[in-house]
Amino acid sequence: MTRTTNARIAGSTFLIYIAAGITSMVLFRGATRGDAIADKLASIAGQGTDVGVLVLLGFVQAFSALILGVTLWAITRDEDSDLAMFGLTCRVGEGIIGGLSIPGILTVFSLSTSAGTDAAAAAAAQTLAGYLLRDDVALPATFFAVGSTLFSWLLLRGRMIPISLAWLGVAASVLLVVCLPLIYAGFLHGPIATLMWLPMLVFEVVLALWLLTRGVAPPTRTHAA
Repeated sequence: MTRTTNARIAGSTFLIYIAAGITSMVLFRGATRGDAIADKLASIAGQGTDVGVLVLLGFVQAFSALILGVTLWAITRDEDSDLAMFGLTCRVGEGIIGGLSIPGILTVFSLSTSAGTDAAAAAAAQTLAGYLLRDDVALPATFFAVGSTLFSWLLLRGRMIPISLAWLGVAASVLLVVCLPLIYAGFLHGPIATLMWLPMLVFEVVLALWLLTRGVAPPTRTHAA
């Protein structure tokens, strides 16, 4: 495929990924209302349709990560093939880890609809559900952040998109690379866990629109050649 085609596919996929991610987050919170695990299980028991939609959105997000990895690699490989391949590998890891989380929501739904009257079985179901419902977004997101850092740096170094936009991508990505492992390790809490995503959201939306309307310039290595 041409660079223009890859840019347009990447731009469309960015927007699809963002929409799927936000929708999935809203549906998941709505389906698992309550503070205690028992309350969450009771809530999700009557949300079969929402669970099905969450599964489909999980597939959309997993394949979006893979598509972005391939298209961004194709766009940036002429600038530095090794860094571009590393970025592709990180986005593939993100997609695979995200895809592996899909059975978890189905397991929680099964536990919520098959709960019996036996106290020991109910306690075991709540323990398993508590593990599956833990906030585990930081793990695939860390792979995303590293891949985003590499691709943003290559876009910047190759002057393939506006410099200010590329710098925003680098800064937003590095912020996540620093914060996400701290969150996963339990050292970082509070509003920053949400606010740290705002620069990345702005960057990806603007980048998606730029790729769809303007595409990407040839990298500086191509110009030099």
